Amino acid sequence: MEGYVPGEQPQEPGHIKLNTNENPSPPSPAVRKAILAELGDPLRLYPDPGATRLRRQAALTYGFDIPQIIAGNGSDDLLAMVARAFIGEGDVLACPSPTYTLYDTLVRIQGGRVAGVPYPENYSLPPALARRKARVTVVASPNSPSGTGVPVRTLAALADAVPGVLVVDEAYADFAEETALPLARERENVIVLRTLSKSFSLAGLRIGLGFAHPRIIEGLNKVRDTSNLNRLLIGAGAAALADIAWMERNAGRIRKTREALVAALPSVGFTPFPSQSNFVLARRARGGTGRTAPAPRQ
Repeated sequence: MEGYVPGEQPQEPGHIKLNTNENPSPPSPAVRKAILAELGDPLRLYPDPGATRLRRQAALTYGFDIPQIIAGNGSDDLLAMVARAFIGEGDVLACPSPTYTLYDTLVRIQGGRVAGVPYPENYSLPPALARRKARVTVVASPNSPSGTGVPVRTLAALADAVPGVLVVDEAYADFAEETALPLARERENVIVLRTLSKSFSLAGLRIGLGFAHPRIIEGLNKVRDTSNLNRLLIGAGAAALADIAWMERNAGRIRKTREALVAALPSVGFTPFPSQSNFVLARRARGGTGRTAPAPRQ
């Protein structure tokens, strides 16, 4: 197999880098305070293996019970847990295509295979996705590289139609109009993944959250690395979630600049797709199909 190739990180300063969709705004000042509080003597102590402080704050912020939440070293860590828990030799993970290429790598590590279902030209959810009858079905909403989202009512119907678990990868959800988090509360086969990398401006720390029925969380914890989040991440993540207003202001500014960009693109010969993310996919007015290679997310 070929390993996942992450987006290039320039080693020299001075670059304006767009390929990993990082947030141009700084994180909440509360994050810095939380990190400083952990420096010094606390670093000699192991972190809480269950990241309870972070999960407790996530429960307050998003309206879940703590047993419905799991924390990861970025949402990629959570995706790896899903693969370890649900995919065995010969099992299938279905997802629309093109999308986040890490799904394929994680499934191959487990000896499974990915059944990619091509998106229609408008990047709406492919009707054939549920017919794959996969053990795991993954939908990135908003999706990379298209930036398009899937309505929650459509995801609810998909959850009812698939025989296995539905994973909704919401790395960019704070820039979108709606979230699938209610499905994680209502249905026993839905896992919603979040990351603090994009909207919370914490890509350098790698903090992810998973929301699902307690039985699913219990199973994911069985394959989770011990103490997968260090003390700095737990404190920083809890502080960021407690100051969610800071994130929402930054996300609001990004949505406004996105709308301005989308409105201006036709005047220079591009037709944009309806982005729900912090980036925009656009098709050239002449000679283009609108399809691009999948974008790395990290």
